[in-house]
Amino acid sequence: MRRTESLQRRIVVAFILFGLVSSVLSAVIAAVAVEGIEAHLVDNRLAEVAAWASPRQAGGLDVDMPTGLRFHRGAAIPLPLRGLPEGVQEVNINGVNLHVLTGSDMNGPYVVVDHESDYDKVEIAVYSMLALALASFLVFAAILGGFVARRVAAPIHELADAVGAQRTLLPLTDREDELGILARALQAHTAELRLFLDRERFFTGDVSHELRSPLTVIMGAAEILMDQAHSHAVRAPAERIYRAAQEAAACVTVLLLLARAPALSGLPPVRIGDIACAETERYRALVAAKPVSLTFAGGENFSVRAPGELCAAAIGNLIRNACQYTESGEVRVFLRHGCVVVEDTGPGLPAAVRATIGVRACPVPSSGSAGTGLGLSLVQRICEYLEAAFAYGDRPGGGSRFSITFSPSFTKS
Repeated sequence: MRRTESLQRRIVVAFILFGLVSSVLSAVIAAVAVEGIEAHLVDNRLAEVAAWASPRQAGGLDVDMPTGLRFHRGAAIPLPLRGLPEGVQEVNINGVNLHVLTGSDMNGPYVVVDHESDYDKVEIAVYSMLALALASFLVFAAILGGFVARRVAAPIHELADAVGAQRTLLPLTDREDELGILARALQAHTAELRLFLDRERFFTGDVSHELRSPLTVIMGAAEILMDQAHSHAVRAPAERIYRAAQEAAACVTVLLLLARAPALSGLPPVRIGDIACAETERYRALVAAKPVSLTFAGGENFSVRAPGELCAAAIGNLIRNACQYTESGEVRVFLRHGCVVVEDTGPGLPAAVRATIGVRACPVPSSGSAGTGLGLSLVQRICEYLEAAFAYGDRPGGGSRFSITFSPSFTKS
C-alpha cells in the first residue's frame, strides 16, 4: 500500500483538518467577543466619562478625573489629538497607545484620553492564549487521529497479512462489525478459489498421467515401424508419428510441472546457456530449406534453480515460432545477464497480441505453437511459474525480439 493512499494517513489528516477548522472557527468567535468586550469596556467607559465631565467643565466646576484619564476642551486639546474624527480610536503618540474619544457639544470640541488602559495587554494575553490553544488542539488532534487510525488499520493489516500468508482460517471472523463481515466474505471467497485451483490442478495432473501411457505405446509402435520399415514410404510416416508423440510427451511433462505448486528454491540449478544452445540445434531443421540462418550467439551463461523441462519448453517454443514465421534473414539466440533473448527478422506480432504480452491471466493468441502445443500464452504461464519476466519488443531493423529475464533470487553465474 502506497503511503499517499494509506487509510491510516487519511484518518490522521482528517482529524488534523477537523482540529484546524474547529480551532480557526473558535478563534474567530473569540476575536469577535474580544472586540465586543473592548467596545463595551473602553468605548463605553470613555463615553461615560465624557458625559460626566463635559457639563461640569462647562459650568466651571473642577473635573477630577480618575487615574489615567484626561479631559481636554478647545484650545487645551493637545496638538496631536486635534482634527481627529468623532468617535473612539486608538492613537499612538511617541510609542504610547492611547484610547481617545473625540466629540463636541454646544461648548465646542473635546477629547477624553485614556493613558493607562490595560486592555491592550489583556488583548495580547488573550490572543496568545488562543494561539497556544490552537497549537495544542492541533497536536491533540494529530495524536488522537494517530491512535484512532492505528486502531482502525491494525485489524485490516492483520487480515491482509493472513490472506497473503494463505491461511485457511482468517482472523476477525467472529466480530459483528463491518470488519467481521469483510473477513467472513474473504474467507468464503478464498476457500472457493482454493477449491477451484485444487480441482484444476488435480484435473491437469490426472489428464497428463492418463496421456502418458498411450503416448508411450504410440512411441514404441512407431519405433518398431521404423526398425522394420523397408521402404521410405513407410519409414517417413513412422518418423513423423514418433516425433509427434515425443513432442506430445514433452507437453504432458510441462503440464504436469505446471500443475504442481512451485518450490524453486530447492531445485538443482540448470545452465540456461546449455539449454538455449540445445534448443537452437534442435530446431535447425526448420530453416534448412529457407534462406534463414539460425545461430546461437552465446553470451554470459548463468544457472537457474528451475525445472529444466520448463526452461527448455519456454525457450524452445520461442525459437520454433521464430523459425516458422521468418521467411528470410536470421533467427538469433543470445544471453545477457540473467536473460535469454530470441530475435528474428520476421513480420513481428500483431498489435492485439502485443497488448497481451506481460499481462497476467490473459491468453496470448499464437498459431505458431505446433509440435509441443505451447503457444505464447503457455510460455507466459511458464515464466509466471518460474517468477521470470516475459517481454516482447521490436528488433532494430525490423522483426521481433522476445526476452525471458529470470529472477535474481534464483540465478547465479
